[in-house]
Amino acid sequence: MAMSTGAPTDSDAPMSDINTTPLVDVMLVLLIIFLITVPVVVQNIKLKLPDVKYDPTTTKPENVSLSVIQDGSGNCAVYWNLTRVTHDELLKRAVDKLTAEVKRLGGAANLTPDDLPEAHIRGDVDVPYKCIGGAIYTMQMAGFAKVGFISQPPPNVVPGD
Repeated sequence: MAMSTGAPTDSDAPMSDINTTPLVDVMLVLLIIFLITVPVVVQNIKLKLPDVKYDPTTTKPENVSLSVIQDGSGNCAVYWNLTRVTHDELLKRAVDKLTAEVKRLGGAANLTPDDLPEAHIRGDVDVPYKCIGGAIYTMQMAGFAKVGFISQPPPNVVPGD
């Protein structure tokens, strides 16, 4: 270990050695933190998400078209075609619609899943999910097996690709 006595020497140049001990201490602490936190953050369930593609909507006259927006007071507003409905009215209309379709097709014994009407929901971008979720729940309670979303396709997308 070299010590300086204060006497002038011919090596009055500044020391060029860097004390790396604090740097190594900090790096070891960071390494330990990352080794502990990475397994916690990376926990997930392996699944394959579907590819997004634009499928044109096939519209049948018996399908139900719902629009969900948020009115000026911040409440959810659901429209059956162009008529605003409450939760109870939506449930009653949906049950009546499904019952009429089953009778029109000759009873439940003659039905296939493709014969049943679908509910198509258009939700405004700024609507909270609870509004859209409520409409989905109500339509499923009424018996609609197929509830889908109508969305704006991204630009420059060819249908079916």
